[in-house]
Amino acid sequence: MARILLVDDEETVRGFLKRGLEIDGHAVVTASDGSDGLDRLIEADGAFDLMLTDIRMPLMDGIALALAAKRDFPDLTILLMTGFADQRERARGLDAIVTDVLTKPFSLADLRSTVNRALAA
Repeated sequence: MARILLVDDEETVRGFLKRGLEIDGHAVVTASDGSDGLDRLIEADGAFDLMLTDIRMPLMDGIALALAAKRDFPDLTILLMTGFADQRERARGLDAIVTDVLTKPFSLADLRSTVNRALAA
């Protein structure tokens, strides 16, 4: 299956999403914020099929992470997540680099189907 970088500053959310993605056989590497996510991406030389990141995080938010990731690794598929309407609006201008935006709260089934669609695209 796919190798996924999961970036979220909430430990409980990271753990839940990681387990959900692993159900489908994906190998999931986690990061606790955008800066940590960028470090993990660089350490792996971009060797991920998909990056799933929250938008609102300390240090570096998901939009800044998505921009940096796409600049350095243009073939990386990126999904964003947010529970805030204003953050979703910020993401609208990123259609060229972001495959989709998941609005929290979402179900595990929604996550799995969105990830599978993004990977198939």
